[in-house]
Amino acid sequence: MPDFFAPAVNSLLTPYAGQVRVRVGGLLLHDGRLLLAAHRGLLPDGAPFRSPPGGGWQFGESLHAALVREFQEETGLAVRVGRFLHLYEFRRDGLQALELFFEVLPVDGGAPAPCLGHDPEHPADAQLLTELAWHTPRQLLALPPAQIHPVLRGLLSLDDVFVPQLRFEG
Repeated sequence: MPDFFAPAVNSLLTPYAGQVRVRVGGLLLHDGRLLLAAHRGLLPDGAPFRSPPGGGWQFGESLHAALVREFQEETGLAVRVGRFLHLYEFRRDGLQALELFFEVLPVDGGAPAPCLGHDPEHPADAQLLTELAWHTPRQLLALPPAQIHPVLRGLLSLDDVFVPQLRFEG
């Protein structure tokens, strides 16, 4: 079982408990770094959990449209969706999700300048997002593994992001 969620569902996560979710995430690389969002409520003792920006797929949307919308909400960036890269199945402690990760590229082709957005499903005082930051593989390796999404653990170079992964819970 993955070790990246607290043993009991945090009250911030209650809206997601007891249902299957499909999530999309975008891997944006720039200047040797990967953009990650830090979330609260997922790990014990308030530790941040870093994962690619993204969120839930809504009825009626294509996966690509969902990713463009979620990336805009969380980062303020307009992106286009590139290659499909990873699939990750998560089940634990009342939470269950299937996560699909895609390469994303800035629409304007310039240097991306993200700004921390929000999750419209949560009020201002109960946001899960706490930070957006660019990380090199070396910086990720220096963090506790539980604080990094499993599809990004052990990256030695940004080229590793493009090695497809399919990970299923037993």
